Amino acid sequence: MSTTTTRGSLRRGDRNRLLKIVGLVLITVSLLFPLAWMVIAGFKGKTEVLRSPFQFFPDMWDPKNYVAIVQDPQFSRAMIITFLGAVIFTVLSIAVNSMAAYALARLDFAFKRFWWVFCILPMFIPGMAILLTSFMVVSQLGMLDTLAVLIIPGVASAVQMFFLRQFYLNMPVAVEEAALIDGASRWQIFTKIFVPQSAAVFVVVGIGSYMAYWNAYVWPILTITNPDLTQIMQFLGNFRSDRGNEWGLLMAGSTLAALPTIILVLFFQRYIVNGVRISGIK
Repeated sequence: MSTTTTRGSLRRGDRNRLLKIVGLVLITVSLLFPLAWMVIAGFKGKTEVLRSPFQFFPDMWDPKNYVAIVQDPQFSRAMIITFLGAVIFTVLSIAVNSMAAYALARLDFAFKRFWWVFCILPMFIPGMAILLTSFMVVSQLGMLDTLAVLIIPGVASAVQMFFLRQFYLNMPVAVEEAALIDGASRWQIFTKIFVPQSAAVFVVVGIGSYMAYWNAYVWPILTITNPDLTQIMQFLGNFRSDRGNEWGLLMAGSTLAALPTIILVLFFQRYIVNGVRISGIK
């Protein structure tokens, strides 16, 4: 009887594992299919991308679309200026939000609870709801058509502040107290104790900032008209009106625009998982 029960349990366990594997395969295929189609569509001719009936692979693999988009000076300039802005934005975002999070997690000051609520309130306000007022503010400040208009308004992030604050709340108080007894200032404690311990969460925050900047479309469309400052998503969004129905060329450009982010995530994936794990909310 026990042998039969054990065999039945093993069969159920095998079936469950098989179902999990099948589910993971289906999820992976559904996630990667659009990306794979985009990459392959870059090798198709002008009329092949939207061919009916649908054809996944091209009749002939031709890299001319990728060669043409790489040689396009407007595309190259958009990639470079967007990457430069994303790096600056990421560094400033980590610096500003980590200092704010440390202050809200470890320091005692007047109206601390009020300021904490004030800082996280934007989490509950849709970005589109304040888009017009934000545009009016940067317009009055003379920031239109500058790299600053793409960087400064979004540096302080309620989500990232909340994320970092939770991590700092979980760090041992004894280490901080020992440093204070030894005569360390709050700035020294932050830079020499908290910052070195925050590498994993900084990666998570940094990648989030990078992707938010890189994928921004509506804000650059509103604030940037100077072709020298055109962002990559702005460039791709204007592609059809500028180039007509060059769908293969658009797919090649979209693939190359997605490549830096994919490489970044793959390179830091171990740190991302670790950062999410160690910053768990109590």
